[in-house]
Amino acid sequence: MKKRSNLQIMGRLIKEVKPLSGYMSLSILMGTLGNLAATFITVFGGFAVLDVLGISAPMSVKAVFITILLLAAFRGALRYGEQGCNHYIAFRLLALFRHKVFTALRKLCPAKLETKNKGDLINLITSDIELLEVFYAHTISPIAIWFIYTIVMVVFIGHYSWILALVSLAAYLAVGVLVPVIISHSSKDYGLKFRNGSGSLSTYVLDGLRGLNEINQYDSGEDRVREMGERTDALSEDQSKLKNVEGRNMAITASVILLFDILMIFVSVLLFRRGTVGFEGILIPALALISSFGPASALAALGSTLQGTFAAGSRVLDILDEEPEVEEITGKEPTETFTGAKAENITFRYGDEDVLKDFSLEIPKNSHIGIVGKSGSGKSTFLKLLMRFWKTQKGSIQISDKDINEINTTDLRNREAFVTQETELFHDTIAGNLRIAKEDATQEELEEACRKASIHDFIMSLPDGYETQVGELGDTLSAGERQRIGLARAFLHDADLVLLDEPTSNLDSLNEAVVLKSLNEECEDKTLVLVSHRKSTMRICDKEYSVENGRMS
Repeated sequence: MKKRSNLQIMGRLIKEVKPLSGYMSLSILMGTLGNLAATFITVFGGFAVLDVLGISAPMSVKAVFITILLLAAFRGALRYGEQGCNHYIAFRLLALFRHKVFTALRKLCPAKLETKNKGDLINLITSDIELLEVFYAHTISPIAIWFIYTIVMVVFIGHYSWILALVSLAAYLAVGVLVPVIISHSSKDYGLKFRNGSGSLSTYVLDGLRGLNEINQYDSGEDRVREMGERTDALSEDQSKLKNVEGRNMAITASVILLFDILMIFVSVLLFRRGTVGFEGILIPALALISSFGPASALAALGSTLQGTFAAGSRVLDILDEEPEVEEITGKEPTETFTGAKAENITFRYGDEDVLKDFSLEIPKNSHIGIVGKSGSGKSTFLKLLMRFWKTQKGSIQISDKDINEINTTDLRNREAFVTQETELFHDTIAGNLRIAKEDATQEELEEACRKASIHDFIMSLPDGYETQVGELGDTLSAGERQRIGLARAFLHDADLVLLDEPTSNLDSLNEAVVLKSLNEECEDKTLVLVSHRKSTMRICDKEYSVENGRMS
């Protein structure tokens, strides 16, 4: 995780407001006028007091009350407009951030995402991005409003005495700048620690939900509950520290405001006794200052509440700034026909460990190639390299005599169909899950693909047929049924090069025979690369290769 200062995070987040700068300007204008209206309700009340006391006042009591009613109405309308603009900006930008995060995750997938906690990513996409609403709706415009408002109020109070103007300026700076900076530094990294802890807890809970059957089977529920309780307690402790900082912030802010209110009265009384100002020079500046800490107090509160927001922002920026392992390729000349594939002396490693070393393999067009080997020997990794999910450190992989690094990513994936060991299903209908392979597929095409994968009859036996919901992660289906839907996707995709990673590992011998027969017949004019531990699976292959310690034999 990259270390960023709060100012760096704020700068990056503010840049995102540029497309909505018009709404932001309108929000700042309405917020400034609204706060001035609220303050001058009290100030005009002071004018009424002066008029009652017979001291020279700018207007009569009657005019004051009419003005106060108008200011109150303006204050309500302006406040509503300011908040409406702020939240419109915030929610538009949250949608933009989610779009950017999903785009970034797509670029990082699958290489960089294999090592990331899924629960933590879910927490980032939901809670962390949602926290940015505090920054966009309650931070940017309040800072600008405080700045403009401070200038206006200092000038107004300075009309009575420049000394009182300095006192008011010191008060606004102390509450709006000094207090939040001190609180921000004193809160340390509590916000970031809390957000990371929240993501870790989400991952743990997600793992527990997905593994409920195993937890019950081995009676480890009490251990999981105890561990979850300990993690929750640790998270509560971090949250308690944040709340303590927030409470301390409120106490310090209130104390500083009270001290400056007293100081303003004390200084104005001294000036009155010296004859520098009249009675109005005591009453009006004091009322103006006492009623004008709204914008400054809003900034003071940010010293603690923004810690969590900046932590969330930093986590979101980490995803947006992370460089993908493999960049998408665009702008290349499309490959018209498929003429075969080959790997030449490729070397690939995870970290410092070689998975494939000087690996070479010729895959002629329309051939059926089988690859066997022990777990961890690099068989599945080779298929991922053919898909360009990863990049080789050495050597080259070619499709139709063209290096895959010179082929448009979209063209490459359109020419290849990849069936993994574990078929991922979405919380959708069976038809919806199949159409991932071909969005505009007709019902006839879906059924034909499922017949080839020996899954059509099972689907038709379900109450809703192809419109049956498969549940979250396909939990309503067995492993074998999910695997056959994965094969149906491959048939539906109708690619030139079909890559199969243990395609029958979850099937019984009868279904395996049916699927292999379909693969052999339907892929007669296609190129097939099949990875499997089963010798029975290899009988449809023209050639069989063995991988051992990352080398071909």
